[in-house]
Amino acid sequence: MIPYERQEKILEKLSKEEILKMEELHHLIPNVSISTLRRDLKELEKKGKVVMLTGGAVKVSSPTAELSITAKQSLHAEEKETIAALAAKLINNGDVIYLDSGSTCTALLNKIIDKKISIITTNASVLGISQEIQAEIIVLGGKYNPNISSLNGPLADNNIQNFYFDKSFLGANGIDLFKGASTPNLVEANKKRHVINNSKKTFLLCDDSKFHVNSTVKAFDLNEVTLISNKYDKEIANVTELIYPD
Repeated sequence: MIPYERQEKILEKLSKEEILKMEELHHLIPNVSISTLRRDLKELEKKGKVVMLTGGAVKVSSPTAELSITAKQSLHAEEKETIAALAAKLINNGDVIYLDSGSTCTALLNKIIDKKISIITTNASVLGISQEIQAEIIVLGGKYNPNISSLNGPLADNNIQNFYFDKSFLGANGIDLFKGASTPNLVEANKKRHVINNSKKTFLLCDDSKFHVNSTVKAFDLNEVTLISNKYDKEIANVTELIYPD
C-alpha cells in the first residue's frame, strides 16, 4: 500500500472516530511499521488534516471541533490528575468557588466534594454524583451541551452574574502568549468572561498539550488568570503566574 492510500485510509477512519491511538491505527493497517505510520501522520499534520496529540493519539484538525468529554478524559489523564491535585490544595473550607466544565475541572471536582465549601458550576458532570458529600453544590441553569457536559448560553450568563466567587477554576482549549486563552465557541468564551468579572481570583487549569495552541474564539488574556499546569513553560511564565509541580 502506497503512502497516499494509507493516509486516505487513516482519514476515512478518523471521519468516524473522534480520536485514534497509534495501536488502533496499527491494527487498521497491520502490514506497516509504527514508524511508517508516524511518518504518514506527520505528513497529514503538515497538510493541516490531522493534529498529533501527546500520548500517541491523533484527531482530525478542526479549530471549531470540540472533543467529547469522554474522549478528553482518556487523553493526558495523568497530567490532569496532577493539575487537579495542585488546584485542590488552593481551596479552603468556607470558600465559594466556581467550577467550569471540562475534563480537568471534573478531575478537580472529584477531589473537593468532601470539603466544606460552596461549588457553583455549569459542569453537568456533577449530576452524576451519587455518594454523600460535604460540599454544597449549586448547578446553574442554561442550555445543555452533552458533548462537553456543560450548561451555557444567556441563562447561564445571567445566573453567573448573581454570584461572587472567592476562587474560580476555568478550562480552555488552547493558550497563546499573544492571543490568550481560547475556546471553540462564543457561548463558552462569554461564560468564562462573566466568571472572571465576578471572581476575586481566577485559575486556569490547562495541561501542556494546549500550550501555544489557538482555538476559534478568544475568552480572556493570560495575565488575567493564574495558570495551573503539569509543566513549566518559560515563555508563558513571563506573561502570567504559573503553578506547576516541583
